[in-house]
Amino acid sequence: KGTTIVLFSGELDKAVAAMIIANGAKAAGRDVTIFFTFWGLNALKKNQSVHVKKQGIAKMFDLMLPKTPVRMPLSKMNMFGLGNIMMRYVMKKKNVDSLPSLIDQAIDQDIKLIACTMSMDVMGIQKEELR
Repeated sequence: KGTTIVLFSGELDKAVAAMIIANGAKAAGRDVTIFFTFWGLNALKKNQSVHVKKQGIAKMFDLMLPKTPVRMPLSKMNMFGLGNIMMRYVMKKKNVDSLPSLIDQAIDQDIKLIACTMSMDVMGIQKEELR
C-alpha cells in the first residue's frame, strides 16, 4: 500500500508536518509520494537561492515568494516573520529536524517528490530553483 500527500501550503509548519508524516509512513514500510503544488513548491526550493532570469508576472512572484524553504512563514502567529524565527529556534532546541533536513531524509529514503509543472509555470518557478 502507498501513501500520497498533496502539499499546497507555503507555510513552514504545514510543510514540516507533511514531511514528518511522509517520513513516518516510509519508516512504517509504505511507498510514499508527495505532490508539491502552488505555494507548496516553496518547500522544494534549494537551500541557497538560485538566480534565474525572470520577466513580468514571474518576476513579481519571485519578489513575493520566499527564496528558500527556511524563509517560509508560519500559518499562525507569524508576526512579520518573527514566528518563523521563533519556531525554528524551538525546533532546534527540542531536536526537531528542520524542513530542509526532513526533505533530505525523504530523498534518502526514496520518497517520490513531484513538483507540479503547471503550478511552476503559473508561478514562474523554474526547475533550476528546486532540489
